[in-house]
Amino acid sequence: MQGMEFAILDWIQAHLRCGFLDAVLPLITRTADHGELWIILALVLLAIRSQRKYGAAVACGLVLDLVSCNLLLKPLVGRIRPFAVNAAVELLVNAPLDASFPSGHTAASFAAVFALKAAGSPLWKPALAVAVVIAFSRLYLYVHWPSDVLAGVLLGAAVGWAGAKLAKKAGKIIEKRKAGR
Repeated sequence: MQGMEFAILDWIQAHLRCGFLDAVLPLITRTADHGELWIILALVLLAIRSQRKYGAAVACGLVLDLVSCNLLLKPLVGRIRPFAVNAAVELLVNAPLDASFPSGHTAASFAAVFALKAAGSPLWKPALAVAVVIAFSRLYLYVHWPSDVLAGVLLGAAVGWAGAKLAKKAGKIIEKRKAGR
């Protein structure tokens, strides 16, 4: 399996590397280093009354992602990153210090996408475009294996959907309490 994953990563390095992407993809990936882009989106949506349910869905998805990806899976699996195995590749970003599996950038990005989709927000479509570029950047930058990124997509989808359902349920409980006063 690792041979196939190296083949994909090395194909990207051999055929897609160029000055433009070398300049742009590190900047794009940096927007999600700690989920900043998605946290800001959640906060903005929470601040807009008509968008609050979408912001709550994204926030819940991101919290579920943080727990499942960064606190559970990464330490449990402890997978080494591809640049540590193939040191011949020149990194365009600082070497991440945490484990490789799953891709946290990808998981957070897709958690936001699926939370927005499950909550019914039309913002899921532009968010998906951004999430795909972020996920690709992790491969381009040689900091994740393809299976890390795929796992990030799947994990993000699950926690994003669950976050939207959790936010909806919490919203109903809050409304019942308000009505009961």
